[in-house]
Amino acid sequence: MLAMRVPPLSSGLYTDFYELTMAQGYYVLGMQDTPAVFDLYFRTCPFNGAYAVAAGIAEAVEAVLQLCFSDDECSYLSDLGFRPDFLSYLKNFKFTGDLDGCREGEIVFPGTCLLRVSAPLIQAQLLESMLLNIVNFQTLIATKALRTVYAAQGKPVVDFGLRRAQGQASLAATRAAFIGGVIGTSNTYAARYYGIPAVGTHAHSWVQSFDTEYEALSAYARLYPDAPTLLIDTYDTLRCGLPAALRVAHELQSSGKMLRAVRIDSGDILNISKQVRSQLDAAGLFSVKIVASDQLDEYRIAHLLEHKAPIDLFGVGTKLICAYDQPALDGVYKLAECKGRPRLKCSDDPSKVNNPGRKKTARYYSSGGDCYCDVLMLDDEDPDEISCVHWVHHPESVTPLQQPLEYDLLTIPLVRDGKQVFTFPTLKEMQEYARERFSHLPAPHKCLIDPVPYPIGLSERLYHVKQSLIQQVNCNA
Repeated sequence: MLAMRVPPLSSGLYTDFYELTMAQGYYVLGMQDTPAVFDLYFRTCPFNGAYAVAAGIAEAVEAVLQLCFSDDECSYLSDLGFRPDFLSYLKNFKFTGDLDGCREGEIVFPGTCLLRVSAPLIQAQLLESMLLNIVNFQTLIATKALRTVYAAQGKPVVDFGLRRAQGQASLAATRAAFIGGVIGTSNTYAARYYGIPAVGTHAHSWVQSFDTEYEALSAYARLYPDAPTLLIDTYDTLRCGLPAALRVAHELQSSGKMLRAVRIDSGDILNISKQVRSQLDAAGLFSVKIVASDQLDEYRIAHLLEHKAPIDLFGVGTKLICAYDQPALDGVYKLAECKGRPRLKCSDDPSKVNNPGRKKTARYYSSGGDCYCDVLMLDDEDPDEISCVHWVHHPESVTPLQQPLEYDLLTIPLVRDGKQVFTFPTLKEMQEYARERFSHLPAPHKCLIDPVPYPIGLSERLYHVKQSLIQQVNCNA
């Protein structure tokens, strides 16, 4: 078997095999230049929540614009039986269409088009698997991160997940977690690659490699005297680790330095953290912080803070970087328009019936500046003139949209005619954007458990286009 490095996202082979068989079919039938519009969106919010955080958009756009098929890749496809004329087409492949989508860090809801691809049919088809792979995963992790940061109530959260991540997906996961609000990462490669602060202390093995815990912590503090953080739960947190850390803290003070924090990684973190805080304060070490790790997630963090755990920073690993309780987002990529006509995919499950046509999403705001509702509408509709909304969860319920309402258009131009027209902000700016947008979401939609669903509606025109197509399908059946 040929040993190969992991291919870049822009490799034409970074796709499901059936995308290539369909693409060849379009080519052979002369359909390759048929105009088409595809929507990338998700059907349900992850983690039983009421929102998600759009992420991966910039990397998806970059991958689209760099997508190509090398001679070696085309040779491989030839061995699989693909036609020479189709392979010649692939060798000269270049995306020439349009991309529209959400800003990274946008708070989004089911049905919101994260990316809209308007391109010749063969081009748009070949993008499906790659776009879903990038956007689904990063949106999932960014959402988990924001939920965790929200649970922490302003206390910093750090990504400790590299060792439990799924291979090189750790890079994308760390990027997405930063957009979601973590302040740093233990993943040094991702820290350098994305410009994220690198953080870390030492492991239990450091303590175990010395004869006593005091020797281990003292040696570490001498090596890194500028505000070190000491791990104190290797043997017994209260009887061994903390006394050793207190001794080291006073030694640092005598030399004009200070201990930054102690870290607890096991045991009854709630009660242990309270006793650690009490002893630190009794020793006059009021400025020394407490860091907690150990299989934390948003639910456990919320429980700790609800019961007054005096923890100053949370290190979150496995449960964040793997999206432990929901390992996938149900994002889909559906044909919404072909040959200039809206297209519908039907199902007995209403959630799987796509919204047809070329669309955009407007977010309306209450007079107080909070998110009021999102409305999907056809691309040529004016958000100022939307009068009635059919609510997605109760389509028979029609509500007049009280005007005037302030609104944002969530669907913005990213690429035109194969050239990028939107300048993506820095990763830090994406994080700040997510924080600002989240601040406008009313509290009932932010709840970790049993949140109130956010109102999402279809414009009157879009609703009737959809119902008409459903009726046509039913009649043809």
